[in-house]
Parts: sequence; structure tokens; C-alpha cells
Amino acid sequence: MQFVLDDGGRLAAGYRGRAGDCVTRAIAIATANPYQEVYDALNRLTVKERLGRRKRTKSNSESGVFRRTYQRYLTTLGWQWIPTMKVGSGCQVHLKASELPSGRLIVKVSRHLTAVIDGVLHDTHDCSRAGTRCVYGYFCKCTSIAR
Repeated sequence: MQFVLDDGGRLAAGYRGRAGDCVTRAIAIATANPYQEVYDALNRLTVKERLGRRKRTKSNSESGVFRRTYQRYLTTLGWQWIPTMKVGSGCQVHLKASELPSGRLIVKVSRHLTAVIDGVLHDTHDCSRAGTRCVYGYFCKCTSIAR
């Protein structure tokens, strides 16, 4: 898979240094929305998160956003979740251009979210593990479910 170094506009928005902002970055890249706009929108949604035994703190755009929060945000933008893996099924789809549909995708891999645009990986590092990394599913702005 081709790789393009892309921070999603983080540096242009005035943020420096390392951060656990893969959710914010991937959404900004795939939706072509400004980084700061996505950052602020996700932080507004984290206010509604509930704490519990397993979730002792609320998420935030810079250090990580919980799945339910970013899924709620993407749904409001018209994106839909396409699962590629079920419990017990094993890895069916890998982070390879030949195994993913074309178009703008926000791909969920283990502990990371990344953007894939027409088979090209856009991120701050090549997270494909030479095409062996398993894809749990992806978000797309598609009219029909493509598998």
C-alpha cells in the first residue's frame, strides 16, 4: 500500500509535538474538514460521555477519543460503519489497497484509526505492517454497503 505522510492539518492548526490524536487526524483527512473543526466537534461530544468502572476519565481529541463518541460524530456527518471482522471469524481484510474499496475511508485497526483515500494510506507513520495488519472495519460515506 502506498503511504503519504499527512498530519491532517495538525501543525497548521498550531499543535506541536506528539499526541494520541489518531481519531481527530484520520477524520480530518478523510472528511477534508479542518483539523481544528474536527478537534472542537469531538471535544463537544465528550462532554456527554458517562464515567463508570472501566471508563474513569472522559476522552479528548488530543489524547484519544472513545469509539462511541467518534462513531456518533461520523454518523452525524453521514458516514456509516462497515464491519469486516466478527467474533471468532479471524482476520478477513488486511490493510492493503487490494482488499479495501476505493474512495475515502476511515479504517479501524488495533488501537488505531487511519485514513485511506483511493488505496493510499494517509497518516503520520506507515501503520500497515507491510499489508499484514488486520482491519476490524471502516467508515465510509457510501450509499450501499460494500464488502
